[in-house]
Formats: sequence, structure tokens, C-alpha cells
Amino acid sequence: MFDIEGVGVFLGMDVGKTAHHGHGLTPAGKKVFDKPMPHSEPKLRAVFDKLKAKFGTVLVIVDQPASIGALPLTVARDAGCEVAY
Repeated sequence: MFDIEGVGVFLGMDVGKTAHHGHGLTPAGKKVFDKPMPHSEPKLRAVFDKLKAKFGTVLVIVDQPASIGALPLTVARDAGCEVAY
């Protein structure tokens, strides 16, 4: 189990075949991200890197970890984010 104490932002992703959407909250519940998410590795990495630079530890949570959710999870892990589903 991952300890969420040090998480700077929780980024929930609703992944879909034609579109992904991300919604980021700080531990205090402040909305800091609410945008469509890209489908490509470089663009996903840029989003994760930007959030990490601003908030520190990012926990990325997807609603479907297999198939269409696999790319965001893989890129998030590789970018140094924590992941959950």
C-alpha cells in the first residue's frame, strides 16, 4: 500500500477510446487541474512533468488500468509519478 502523506496532487484520469480527461486535486481539496488529457507519450509526459515541478509527488489514478489506461499508467510510472487504479 502506498502512503499518500507526501502526495502534492492527486490526478484522477477518466480514460476513453477517443478522449481522456484529468482532474487534479491537492490534499486540501483545491482543484488545480481540470483538462482534456493527451493520447501521446510525449504530451502525457509533459503534463506529468509540469505537475511534478509545481506540486512535487503526483499520484495518477486511472479508472481503467488495462488496454486504454495502460499508456497513461506506463508514462506516469516512467515520469516518476506514483500510480493507482
